[in-house]
Order: sequence, then structure tokens, then C-alpha cells
Amino acid sequence: KMGNAESNAYQNHLSRFLPEEQSDIDGLFDTLSGSSGSAGAKNAKAAKKTVTLAALQARESAHTREPLPEPMTARLYNGMKSIDLPGKSAGLSEQIAKEQFVIFMSNLLKGNADEKISIIMRMIAKTGGPLKGKQIQEFIEDLITSVVHVLSYRKELKGWSLENTRDSSSGVKALASELLSELKLPDGTKPVGSQLLETNLDQSVIEDWVYRVPQISVFLSVVIRQGLHVLHSLPDQTNDILNLLPHCKGIKGRGVVSLFDIPAIIYINSHLPAEMQHKWQLLFSSRLHGESFSQLCAHIVNKGPCVVIIRDSDDFLFGGFASHSWEVKPQFQGDNRCFLFSVSPTLAVYTYTGYNDHYMYLNHGQQTMPNGLGMGGQHGYFGLWIDSDYGKGHSKAKPRCTTYNSPQLSAKEDFTLDAMEVWAVGDAPESAGRKGKKSILDVDPQAQALLEMAGKSRQSEGLREPVQEDEGDD
Repeated sequence: KMGNAESNAYQNHLSRFLPEEQSDIDGLFDTLSGSSGSAGAKNAKAAKKTVTLAALQARESAHTREPLPEPMTARLYNGMKSIDLPGKSAGLSEQIAKEQFVIFMSNLLKGNADEKISIIMRMIAKTGGPLKGKQIQEFIEDLITSVVHVLSYRKELKGWSLENTRDSSSGVKALASELLSELKLPDGTKPVGSQLLETNLDQSVIEDWVYRVPQISVFLSVVIRQGLHVLHSLPDQTNDILNLLPHCKGIKGRGVVSLFDIPAIIYINSHLPAEMQHKWQLLFSSRLHGESFSQLCAHIVNKGPCVVIIRDSDDFLFGGFASHSWEVKPQFQGDNRCFLFSVSPTLAVYTYTGYNDHYMYLNHGQQTMPNGLGMGGQHGYFGLWIDSDYGKGHSKAKPRCTTYNSPQLSAKEDFTLDAMEVWAVGDAPESAGRKGKKSILDVDPQAQALLEMAGKSRQSEGLREPVQEDEGDD
């Protein structure tokens, strides 16, 4: 009778996988159990195949660099071991049966939040019962570290690399604490800082958190698919995994290290409109293009939606997403998809409040209106402002920016600009199909206007080269 119940549960889980997925999982289990070294393992009848922690780790270290950091391998093993099988006491055996292995894969890759949660609890701590905030923090840092590591190991960073981005370890901590800040106690309060780390949190609190923070499930899926190299190339890859990182264009081979780190790119990208999450292209870098406001304008105007990131002289990193092409004009532009963000010392996104429509502003060479690039707030009190006298800026938000509810993003209210990058996101607009040598008309709108007033058409308009994608960047 018992065996029957067991096989029913097992069959139900197995049926969630497509035939080719089933054979992928079978193949992985066979590889792992075959390497467990027990004499009878080769013959399933002689000994029921099982997987040990040593086998999981051995598979990792068979390569010079492990696909998964060791702490995460141990966590996956604890998750597999925690699966109860009818008629067997879970957790007593040090070996993982095929049923446990399949149910683990099914729950984490295809399951609902309830199915994921009990495994996640055991991945956080081997023993059941309430967990301290500190244990959850360690788990989430391990998880993000593993995502960055495994994507790098599998060459899935899509043109980004650990060499051309900021150090990821500070980004891991920043993203972990941003995700942790979503933890709510049953009374609705959010514990912070050392209070959070020492608080006991029961299963319902963690369950609620996993429901509300989709990144946890997505990261786990990446770690299993890419780390164990299973189901990673099959068609049911969901968009949130496909667009976890955008394809990076325009940085390769230019000797520039981006102001962004990989965890920050993943986090900021997840807040962009879905149709813009597949590609980022470097338009402007103060280290490549010089520290000049007219250079900045020449590189970003009419190039479609952009992400702007700034580093001030105190090493604070922050910026904004502009939902529309930048245009030089004395009016506010953009829409309520724009947002401001901070990357360091904290990682956070600040979205619009509905209070006003002062989303984005760019002006240059005007006598009467402020000249510079701004987002949120109002003239003289922007949430983010870069003066046309390049090198100066402000983030005035006492106590919060009216448009985005963001705090002061820079270390000092009036800051000195140290470095700046602008990335076009999504596909370039048709009108941006101009590359190569810029006509003086593109760089100088006044010259263009004078010609048009004099009735001269733009002779060079039809003769320009179409844009070539930097194919080598992937």
C-alpha cells in the first residue's frame, strides 16, 4: 500500500515535466548516483541508486572551477534531503533517493509558493522551526553570489563580465539587503538593521516574503538549471529568466569598467518595462567621451529610453530611468514609467508618486530656463540634477522628492560629479538609425534651425550610413 502512495506522489511530480525534461533529469540523477561509487550502483536492481552530498560536490570539483559555490551545493543537498517520502523518515538517510530528487526539482522549478517554501526553509537551515533574520540574510547572499558565479561560469553574462563591471561582492550585499527589506512581521511592521538579524521569523513570515519577492524563485531556478546544468536550454524558459540580464552592447574591448555591478543590473533591469529588458547599449561614458555637457547631449538625444548612472566624488552611485528619448527643450518630458534609483551605498528603486509630472528634463543653451539634465522635483530642487556647467549637480529631497518619493541620492545635497554613464535600453528607435561620423547638424541644433529658416533642405539626410549592431559584443 505504502509503495503505491509513494509512486503516486512521484508520478504526479514526474508528470509536470515534458518527456525531454524527464530524460534530462533522469540523466542528471544517473550521472550523480553513478559517481557515488557504491559497487552496486551500476545495477539498479542490485542497489537502489542514490545521491550523496559527496557526489554532488564531486561533480562540482571534477572541473577546475566549480559551477556552484560549495555553500550552495550543501543547501541544495539539504533541500533534497528534506523531502518526506511516504513510509520513510525524512532526513535520517544521508542519501537522496530518486523520488526525493525528482520532487525537489518539481517543487522548485514547477511548484507554487507553498511547495517551494518548505524546501527553502530547509535550504536556509537544516533544522526546522523559526529562523533568525541573519540566517535568511546568509541564504540570500549565497543565492545571489551563486547566480553571478554560475552565469559567469556558463558564459551566460550576455556581453557583461566580472572584469567590465564594478566588483560584484558589494552588489551582492546591497541586493540581499534590498530583498530582505521586504520581510514583514505578522503585525505588518518591517524590522530593520540589527533588529531584523536577531528577530525570530516563523514559516508564515517567510512564506509571505517569497510570495512578494519574485527574485527568490527566479534566482533558485537559475541556480538549479545552470548550476546543475539541467533543463537550461529547454523551451519553457520563462521570460523572467531569459531577461534576468540584458544583452550588453558597446562596452566590449573599450577598456571601460561600468559603474554598475551585475546584481544591480539584474535588479534595475527587472524594474524596466518588459519590452525594454532584453538589451542595454552604452551611449555615453564620461571616461570615453569626455566630461562635457554638449558631448553628453550629442550622445543621448533621440536615442530612445535610457538608464543614467552617476558616481559622485563621495563614491555614492545613483541614477534614473528615462522612459522616452531625451529631447532638448524647456519643458518636462517622459511619463510615469520613469524612476530614480540608488546603487550604492544602498540599492533601491523609487517610482512615481502621482504628485506631479516632472519626470525628466533636458535643456541646453537657453537664457531663461535652467540648463542641465534633471529628473523629479522641480527647478532648483530636482531629485537628480546635472548642471550644464558639467561636473556639478544636486539631489534635493527634503525629506523626499515630490515626483518619485526618493530621498537625497548623493552624499551631499550639492555634489561633484565623478563619472557618468548613459545606457539605451531596449531596441533603438527608428530615428536613432544614424551612426558613424555625426553631421554638424546633428551636434548643433541651432545650425540646423538656421538652415531650415533659410529654406535650405538637409542635403546629407539621405546619405547616412544605417546603424550596425556591435555584433561582437555578445
